[in-house]
Amino acid sequence: MIHDVDESLRNMIVGRVVSRTDVDVVFDAPTKEWASRRTGPTINAFLYDIREDLGRRDVALQPVRDESGRVVARRPADRRFRLAYLLTAWTQRPEDEHRLLATLLSTFLAVDRVPDEMLAGSLVDAAVPVILQLALPPPQDRSLSDVWSALGGEMKPSLDLVVVAPIEPDRSLQPGPPVLAAPALRMRRKDGR
Repeated sequence: MIHDVDESLRNMIVGRVVSRTDVDVVFDAPTKEWASRRTGPTINAFLYDIREDLGRRDVALQPVRDESGRVVARRPADRRFRLAYLLTAWTQRPEDEHRLLATLLSTFLAVDRVPDEMLAGSLVDAAVPVILQLALPPPQDRSLSDVWSALGGEMKPSLDLVVVAPIEPDRSLQPGPPVLAAPALRMRRKDGR
């Protein structure tokens, strides 16, 4: 699922932001060593946090139907996860980085979800949309300065992009055999007759 989200983001960035082929799109940790090895203009989408979106969790079992519409199994509903990406632009000049960030900002603000034609892998057939949330205030237990400190790098202008994506649990519950007999009611007296 994470790889499918990465590919969907790459499709959006390459299809709507990077019109030139000389800008790379990568998903690396932006450490000092990584930055020193970079050779050309780059947009980096570093995945730094994964959490379940408990507000969108559905606990009801979903029916699985065969071709005739008969319920053949029940499975847990898809669970949704919040994948937080740190979007940064890396060029030789700050003005170019700011232009790339501005283009990223306007691109992701223009849509609330990943467009269907840009979805990849298991997300193509997902029953729910892949939601995009950009530049929201970070949760109280996490700040972007903490992310930069953990990476050992210097803070850089960045966008915080959260992608809310479904993951289908790989388990289902098989129903019991169909009930074929009509209901019957038998009564007994207290003495057992």
